Amino acid sequence: MTEYVVYWLIAANLVAFVLMVLDKHKAEAGARRIPEATLLLWAFLGGAFGTVLAARLVRHKTRKQPFATWMLIWLWFDIALLLLWATGILQSWLASALAYLDGAT
Repeated sequence: MTEYVVYWLIAANLVAFVLMVLDKHKAEAGARRIPEATLLLWAFLGGAFGTVLAARLVRHKTRKQPFATWMLIWLWFDIALLLLWATGILQSWLASALAYLDGAT
C-alpha cells in the first residue's frame, strides 16, 4: 500500500508541476489558461509541492490571491498528512475507520 501512495505522490506532483509551467507559458502567449480550480485541485490531491516548486521556479501566481494562500495551505496539509503517514498514525486511523464502517454494514 505504501508504494502506491509514493507512486501517487510522485505522479500528482509531476502533473501539478507541468500544469503550472504550462499555465505560465499560456499566460505569456495570451492563450486560453488552465483554470485555477484545476491547479488547486492537483495541489489538494497531493501535488502541492510540485505546484509551489513550479510557481517559484517560473515566478507564476506567487502573489495572486487567494490562489497563493491556498497553494501554501495545501502544501502544509500535504506535509501534515505525510508526517501522519510516516509515523503510522494515519494508517491506524484508516484501519479503525474501515473496521467501523465494515461493522456498520
